[in-house]
Amino acid sequence: MRLAALLLVSTLATAHALAADAPPPPELPRLGVQADGATVSGVSSGAYLAVQLHLSQGPLFARGVAAVAGGPFGCAQGSVLQALGPCLGRSPIDVPLLVQRTQALVTQGEIPPLTAQQDARVYLFSGAKDTVVNVATTQALQAQLQALMPHAHITARTDVPAAHGWVVDREGSDCDRMAAPHLLNCGVDLAGALLQHLLGPLNARAEALPEGALRAFDQRPFHAGPDLGPQGFVFVPPACDAGGCRVHVALHGCQMNAGFVGDAFARRSGLNAWAATNRLVVLYPQTGPGAVNGCWDWWGYGGAEYLGRNAPQMKAIAGMVARLQERARG
Repeated sequence: MRLAALLLVSTLATAHALAADAPPPPELPRLGVQADGATVSGVSSGAYLAVQLHLSQGPLFARGVAAVAGGPFGCAQGSVLQALGPCLGRSPIDVPLLVQRTQALVTQGEIPPLTAQQDARVYLFSGAKDTVVNVATTQALQAQLQALMPHAHITARTDVPAAHGWVVDREGSDCDRMAAPHLLNCGVDLAGALLQHLLGPLNARAEALPEGALRAFDQRPFHAGPDLGPQGFVFVPPACDAGGCRVHVALHGCQMNAGFVGDAFARRSGLNAWAATNRLVVLYPQTGPGAVNGCWDWWGYGGAEYLGRNAPQMKAIAGMVARLQERARG
């Protein structure tokens, strides 16, 4: 149990970065993606950040969010002890208190009013054998979102016997065994399920992906701090180079960034197969060596304002989406 908790919030960080003499990756392309709101998903710490983006960034991510092995917005209350306790399901979560604290952030202007999220589509997933983030934590998230967004379209799945990680139906480790790169082959197409809930009916996924569609890009113009990696990944179907596609942001979990697993999550999440046939760009931001255990900041390791609209990691990701919305010059 202690080792499982350390997976989420260890004080160790791995110093993986581009070599000083290596050429920088290309800039994130301007693709003219649709400007009517991105969708976002994440696993583990990425699930927490996905919910933060959904609630803190106004209309940009208001359309829909998917949280895999995640918990309520503001659950940690800025405390690593709280993160390691109730937020992992070790003790009950005070959902009414978190609802009140979220509403207070709106009143204080730290996050925008939640009007844009009232018709949002929300997909929640928790593995039945997850010993890191308890099913009760996901249930607390569901209760919180129902209180904050009573008209949202929320669905939750907790019956798959999965350990802690991102579930796939193709290549991956045993469903009930937590092992790098934390892609669990449970015979369940989680990517397809969450995308169809967020976006509506989709064309059948591709059986083969176009070569070169997954690209590395330079993240440094969006945030210079070491908690963001020097490069991220973006999947761009050939049809999307001409503009007009939708965009989905996918957030890895702890020990799942490029420093730990390379492009495994970006390449094998299953999201790209659906994106290839449905005019969907998938953005895979990456944490860096300064991010605790490769985790996204959901308990305040980067500062007290980690939940607000101006939190550095969230501003960086919002900036990446804004870049994708721009049209190429000339």
